Amino acid sequence: MTRIAIMGAAGRMGRVLIEATNAADGAELGAALVLADDGMLGADAGDIAGLGKKLNVKAVADLKAVVNDFDVLIDFTAPAATMANVAFCREHGKGIVIGTTGLSEEQKAALKTAAADTRIVFAPNYSVGVNLCLNLLRMAASIMGNDSDIEVIEMHHRHKVDAPSGTALRMGEVVAETLGWDLKEVAVYGREGYTGARPQKQIGFETIRGGDVVGDHTVMFATEGERVEITHKAQSRMTFAKGAVRAAKWLQNQPAGLYDMQDVLGF
Repeated sequence: MTRIAIMGAAGRMGRVLIEATNAADGAELGAALVLADDGMLGADAGDIAGLGKKLNVKAVADLKAVVNDFDVLIDFTAPAATMANVAFCREHGKGIVIGTTGLSEEQKAALKTAAADTRIVFAPNYSVGVNLCLNLLRMAASIMGNDSDIEVIEMHHRHKVDAPSGTALRMGEVVAETLGWDLKEVAVYGREGYTGARPQKQIGFETIRGGDVVGDHTVMFATEGERVEITHKAQSRMTFAKGAVRAAKWLQNQPAGLYDMQDVLGF
C-alpha cells in the first residue's frame, strides 16, 4: 500500500487527486497539504474533495507535521514551492511525483541533482493518451518532419499562468530531438507583423487561453498537398490525477532516480 500526500489539496487539481487516490487500489491518502491561510486548513480531506464521507485525514500546512504519514508526495503547485518540497523529500527519503509546469532550466537541473538521493517522477503531463501521443510524434517526425511545416497548438483554461504549456513544450522537444534539432534554436512562439516566408526548419507554438478548457494539444505536420495532425483533448482533470497516482504507486518500488511518465508506462 502506497501512502500518498497531496500538496495543494484544496486547489482544483488537489481535490481531484484526493478523489483519485481514494479510488485507487493499492494506494491510500496519508496527508493533505494546504496553505497556512487557506480556509480548508484543518478540514477533513473527504470534505475538501466533496466525497460525501470522511477520510480521517486533516489538512495541514506543514510537511514536517505529517512526515511519518506518507511515502510519496504528489505536487502540482508552483515552481518555488515544488523545489522546496523536493528538498524536503530528499532529506527525509520520500518519493515525489511532480506535475508542476513552468520550472526553469536551473530548477530542472536541480531535480537531476536531487534524484541522486531520492525517487522523482517529473512529467509535463500524466495522461496515458498524451504519453502515447509523444510516441506517435516520434514516428511522425522521423517520417515527415524534414519535409513538413511543424506547428504546436494548445488551449487551456483562463486560469493557467504559464505559456506554452509544459505538454506543448515537451511535444516540441520530442519532435526536435527526433529530427536532431535544438528546440531553443528553431522554436517560434507566436507571430505578428511582417514575418516573411516561413522557414522550413522551424517549430511554431500557438497558445490559446479561455474558459474552462482542461487541455487541448495538436501537433501539425503540413506539407504541400496533405497535413497530418496528432491531437489530444483532455475532458477531465481526473485523467491527470489517475496517471499521477499510478506514477506514485510505481515510484514506491523504484531506486533513486529521475523518471518520467514514459518510464511509468513502460514505453
